[in-house]
Amino acid sequence: MTDETLLINRSQQGDHRAFKELYERHVVALFRFMRQYSADTFQVEEWVQRAFIKAYRNIGSFQGVSKFNTWLYTIALNEMKTDMRKSNLVTFNSEDIQNWNGQEEEQMEFVWQETMKSWLTDLPESKRTVFLLYEVEGYSHAEIASMLNIGVSTSRALLSRAKQFLKTKLESEEKAA
Repeated sequence: MTDETLLINRSQQGDHRAFKELYERHVVALFRFMRQYSADTFQVEEWVQRAFIKAYRNIGSFQGVSKFNTWLYTIALNEMKTDMRKSNLVTFNSEDIQNWNGQEEEQMEFVWQETMKSWLTDLPESKRTVFLLYEVEGYSHAEIASMLNIGVSTSRALLSRAKQFLKTKLESEEKAA
């Protein structure tokens, strides 16, 4: 039994300190992931907070079929989607980078980050989500399928289409340069 499994079991038995430790282990990564969908820090904090509240209230229903973070990310994505449907929010706003000192290497990185964000904005939400979960967060297709309630083959197909889209954008950019 892993340390995290013990924390989950203790949380399911009502140990608030155990859940607090789960929170501390996962809050930064979840915030970083959800930040890919909005530049509004307060909005992202709200999604993350609601995800943890829902996870806390429903920890008893966590069966351990998937990893805890897979279950948590699923909750967070559902909170975000619900909120976006209610308020018609535009997703994936680009974020201003603070403390940029203008050095050439940092400028190139800044331009690349902004370009990639722009390209990701053009991807449909399902392809963007699969791309970010797989390529950025390192989840397997099985975990992504579980999170998004889709088939493993659908996850693979969405990733392939996202990569093809980004490859086409890169090739267009290189031809223009």
